[in-house]
Parts: sequence; structure tokens; C-alpha cells
Amino acid sequence: MGSADHPLDAALAPARAQPGTWTVALAGLAALGVAMGIGRFAFTPLLPMMLHDGSVTLGEGGWLATLNYLGYFAGAAACLFMRPEPARMVRLGLAATVLLTLGMAAPGGMAAWGLWRAAAGVASALVMVYGTAWCMHRLAELGRAPLGGLIFCGPGIGIVFTGVSAFGMVGAGWRAGWAWLAFGVLGAALVAAVWQVFRPAPRTATGSATAAAAATAAMPRLDRAAWLLTLAYGLAGFGYIITATFLPVIARQAMPGSVWADLFWPIFGAGVTIGALAASRVGAERDNRKLLAFTYAMQAAGVAIAVAWPTVAGFALSSLLAGLPFNALVAFAMREARRLWGGQAQRLMGLMTASYGLGQIVGPPLATALVARTGGFAASLCCAAAALLLGGAMFAWMARAPAR
Repeated sequence: MGSADHPLDAALAPARAQPGTWTVALAGLAALGVAMGIGRFAFTPLLPMMLHDGSVTLGEGGWLATLNYLGYFAGAAACLFMRPEPARMVRLGLAATVLLTLGMAAPGGMAAWGLWRAAAGVASALVMVYGTAWCMHRLAELGRAPLGGLIFCGPGIGIVFTGVSAFGMVGAGWRAGWAWLAFGVLGAALVAAVWQVFRPAPRTATGSATAAAAATAAMPRLDRAAWLLTLAYGLAGFGYIITATFLPVIARQAMPGSVWADLFWPIFGAGVTIGALAASRVGAERDNRKLLAFTYAMQAAGVAIAVAWPTVAGFALSSLLAGLPFNALVAFAMREARRLWGGQAQRLMGLMTASYGLGQIVGPPLATALVARTGGFAASLCCAAAALLLGGAMFAWMARAPAR
């Protein structure tokens, strides 16, 4: 019998095949980059192109955004009840994101586009919940839990790339359909690169028993800390979404003809990336609630500056300050969920993501309704800043109690 056939080698083979620390972190970064940076937020820089093409009105664009957020809410809510193998769900969500992005390039009209955007929301929620949980769990097993913050750079990098690309596409006279096709092809290449990292865990007798025990374990009690975390996290969903949906449109309205209008979104994405990198350097001993109070206040300031200082410098500062805390606060909130619920954190993450999704759903229709009433975005942005200040105040109040 050769050495390759030795029973010990066979037993160790699955362990050897497991991806290492940086492979896990970079795969998570790429997965969130596809699901969020392309699947969800490519719509923001492409909306002005769709408006220019005459394929949608501002109101219809708002409803496409809302349908995406409804799908995100539905996907997150489903995660509360499903107990699948996480890696399989990540693969499913990534494959669906690519197909649905390509679908937006087809001339389907509002009915088809609305369906694609809603389904893309479901797919991005699956990748967000299961991808985050899988990567953070794996990095914790490898003793590199703080590196989990790196995966949240993915959406920011995706936002920068799609935003800068859309700026170039506008200059080259591209139509929105061509842009959707290009982003779909890019997503397919990234998914192919990380597909093997998200391998379902080998089914062994011990592993099956562990999985069964986890699936049937009683859900921790939804106490005051869990409910407050969920509610405050939902306020963040509402607080950022108007900026994240309409920033190029808001800038074009405030500064007609300015070449800068389409570049504020990539600045937002650069802030997202820098903030996520900074979050990955924050030690686990820091109080997540105090960090969340600070990041909420920073994002509120960023949203408000767009109202108080609607100039090139003002929008640039607003975009940066709104972007810096975007995924940093997600990382800190998910870390707080793991602190509160430990091995059952995936369920609390699902509940929090559903709350976040509800907050997002309210934003676009509120914004378009207030634009119709007031002629501008100032009123809706003020509402968003107020929601973020309330969420930050809630975390500051929660931080008065000792961490348990």
C-alpha cells in the first residue's frame, strides 16, 4: 500500500484541503464585492445612465431600488428559519447575482427589471449573512478573528470600481445596458476565482452530529440587548440608503453640468474601503457599542454635510464621511452579535440584516415623495441624519451597561 493510501493521510486530507487565513479573508472580500459592490450598488452609478437613456424615470428608479431592498429583507428574513450549509448558500447567492446582473442588460422593461432587482436583493442577503458568518467562523478557528474586518472592504472596492467605470462609460457614450453586461462579466470572473474556496464542509459522522446539534440548538433568548442592537442596526439601514441610492442624482441636481457629479460615488466607495480596513485593525477587546455610537455619529455628519454645504468640496467631504463608517459599523455590529450569541450568532445576524433591510425599504420611496413635494433631497437627507443620530444615541446608552 502506497503512502497516499495510508489511513492517516486519508483522515488528514480534508484538513489539508481547508483554505488558509488570507485565502478565506480575500475570498470573503471578493464575495461581498460581487454581491454588494456589483449586485446591489452598481445600480447607483448606473441610475443616471438609465435616466439619460429614458429607460426609467426617477420614480421608477426609486421603485427598482425599493424592490431590491425588499428582496434583501426577504432573503435576510429567510435566513432566520433556514439551516443550510453556509458555503452552498454563498455559492448559490454569487451565481444568482451574476445571472441577475446580466439580466439587467436585457431589454425587459420595468416588470422584468423589477423582478431581477428583487431577486438580486435576495441573493445579496444570502451572501451577506452566510458569507460573513462562514468567513468570520473560519477566521476565528484559525486564530485570526480580527482579520474578519477585511472582508467588508469588498463592497467598498466594488463601489469604487463600478463608480469609476460608470464615469468612464458616460464619457464614452455607453448605454446603461452595456454597463450592466460589463459588470455581469466582471462578476462572473470573480466568482470563478473564489468558487473553490467556498467548498461545503466534508460530511463526516462527527461533523453531521455537530451540524445536527447546532441546527436543533435552542435559540438564545431575545433579550433587551439583542432587540436594541437589532433596532439600532435597522436605523443604520435607513440612515445611509438615500445617499447610497441617489448620490449621483443629488449631486447632479445641486451642481448641473459639473464633471464631479459622477465621482462622489467612488469617493464614497473609497471611504467604505478605508473604514473597513481600519475596522479590521480594531482589537476584539474594544467595546463594540462605543465604536458603533462613534461610527453612527460620523455617518450622520456625512449625510448632513450634503445638505449644509452643496458644493464640490462639501459633497466630497460628505461622501467620504458617509462612506468611512458604512461597513465599519456593519463589522462592529456583527462582532457584537457574535459576542452576544456566540455559536448561534448567525440567527441574530439574520434578524439584524432583516431589520437593516426594512430600514432600506423606507428610504427610496420617502426620498422620491419628498422630492415631489419639495423639489429637492434636503428633507429626506435630514430625516436620514436624524435616524443615524438616534441609533448612535441608543448605542451610547447601551454602552453604559457593562458588557456581559
